[in-house]
Amino acid sequence: MGRASDRAKVLGGLISASHLSTLTQVPGVLSDQARRFGWSEVLLYISDIQQTVLTLMPREGTDGRSDSGDAPAELPIDGTAPGRAFQLGAILPTSARGGQWWVPVLNGTERVGLMRVTASEADEGCMQDMRELAGLVALLLVTKRGTSDAYARLVRRRRMNVAAEMEWRLMPPRTFATDRAVVSALMEPAYQVSGDAFDYAFADGTVHLCVIDAMGHDTAAGLTANLAVAACRNHRRQGSDLVETSNGMEKALVDQFEDSRYATGVLADLDVGTGLLTWISRGHYPPVVIRGGRFAVPLECSPAPPMGTGLGLGADLCREQLEPGDRLLLYTDGITEARNPDGEEFGLDRFTDFLIRHHSDGLPVPETLRRLIRHHLDYHRGKLSDDATVLLLEWHGPVPYPPGQAEALVGLPAGSAPARLDRPAR
Repeated sequence: MGRASDRAKVLGGLISASHLSTLTQVPGVLSDQARRFGWSEVLLYISDIQQTVLTLMPREGTDGRSDSGDAPAELPIDGTAPGRAFQLGAILPTSARGGQWWVPVLNGTERVGLMRVTASEADEGCMQDMRELAGLVALLLVTKRGTSDAYARLVRRRRMNVAAEMEWRLMPPRTFATDRAVVSALMEPAYQVSGDAFDYAFADGTVHLCVIDAMGHDTAAGLTANLAVAACRNHRRQGSDLVETSNGMEKALVDQFEDSRYATGVLADLDVGTGLLTWISRGHYPPVVIRGGRFAVPLECSPAPPMGTGLGLGADLCREQLEPGDRLLLYTDGITEARNPDGEEFGLDRFTDFLIRHHSDGLPVPETLRRLIRHHLDYHRGKLSDDATVLLLEWHGPVPYPPGQAEALVGLPAGSAPARLDRPAR
């Protein structure tokens, strides 16, 4: 009872203190409240936009160093103990000395960063306290980052162009999960992306998915992609079906740009109770299903013209019955068609083979995609000539994941599975 009471006081105190706090004040508020747990120091590290580095978030009014003075300002995600904690979503001891722990900071299933906690005890109760505190800190960061330029500066490693500024403000979180489906997405080049966009939403037992590739590699492409996604959301939220939604997107682009700008795209709905996938292609590559973790199945459907052409040709509604465990891939041509300096395409086979090989590694879904995009960038020697976007959905089946499995897919500790969707499985 004593521990539970202390936990409630600390979490409640953090919430109360945060009401009138800016984002840059969160590290100080966190440190002050954590001392009530007997944790002498709690530091907060935030992942950069490409998930390569964790950066120390300084207390307001300090030079960014911890009270003990031993905290590095940056931590690489690859090849380090804190990076492994971030990748796996697991609490791990620091390599520096005993009594310190790396604790993942997760907003639901979105990886935000890490806390470094200095604690004198390390039993399971203490670990649970760390997880709960990290979860609350993630919520505070996410609710405050939209009004903080300091956060944007913290997660960026270099200058971002205007189109990318628009795109990242438009995108939903890169990872989301329920008890029957996991969605994760990535988009590169993070600082120069222009015409790509992705979107997803959950409603009434259906997962809505969308990937857009707008014409061009400039700010106008970003405007086109933003308008297409906004029109998609607008019609979807009014109850339009996929064909009606794509027609609404077409009209919005034609009304704004006449026939001078267009966008290809795939729109899809998955019924999580039955696994029935319905989708349409507007001049875009068809989805691919990775089945059984062993082979890729390209889906087939006649594409309609890209949205914005004003040709007035309708889209065919396509259907596919997914099997439990299937992974659905939506992607743009910057993944498969882009050529490296030697003139070699990355290609669909290389793309799906990478995902199939890493499926057996048991890594969380967002970590698999993070490694995919690092591999893609390495193949192109760090420079992409086109936007590259991947959206991956894993469907477990008509019944919820067993305890622990859903959490493992996204790097959560066992026993922290999200709540179920609105309706029960059929």
